[in-house]
Amino acid sequence: MDGQTTPDVVTSIPEVPVTQKRVPFVAPADDDRLPHMGVARANVAATYQKPEGTTEDIWAERHKDQTVLQQHCDFFDSLGFGIILSWVAMLVIHINFSYPTVPGYLPDPFFRVFINNIHKDIHGSDTGTYDSAGRFVPQNFEDIFAKYANGRDYMTAWDLWNVMKGQRDIADPIGWGAAFFEWLATYLFLWPADGRMMKEDIRRIYDGSIFHTVADRRSGGK
Repeated sequence: MDGQTTPDVVTSIPEVPVTQKRVPFVAPADDDRLPHMGVARANVAATYQKPEGTTEDIWAERHKDQTVLQQHCDFFDSLGFGIILSWVAMLVIHINFSYPTVPGYLPDPFFRVFINNIHKDIHGSDTGTYDSAGRFVPQNFEDIFAKYANGRDYMTAWDLWNVMKGQRDIADPIGWGAAFFEWLATYLFLWPADGRMMKEDIRRIYDGSIFHTVADRRSGGK
């Protein structure tokens, strides 16, 4: 299957080359492992390979009362980034993302980010994997790899550069900067020895489950 068409849907045309260059993910017509891929999942980071989300350590069940974006944000640890990078991250994240999440109209004097309102921090020029309510959209996640990684199960730094270029919205410097910072942090966090960020690791960053795994690993399981 070339991924360009289904019996009823045309996803690319030669007259518009970008539609052939960035072909969306299309599951085989007879494969229903992940039905309704375009429907956002509130609390499960479901993908074609992981239709039930993160099942290890019953993660999805234990976090069923949180959106996927809340799961992603509900972990605070430097995770070995170091003091300098952690301070930079703290300043960038909290100065820019605190106010939209406050429960009232006055800014929080400590620049705290309130997880209950984290959906208000959704920005432009991203992948669209989180929708405006913090849910997880499987189709948009799969499209990242179909459009920018030729359908591979990993991404390189060059692929990420193409993601950021391809997803940019016009006149959106805040979104451009946020996307760059987020993907840079993702790469530094995973720091793949072979330069390949695996699809499953990226998926687990979206629901936050990998943070605990890495924290346990770096603390010796304590």
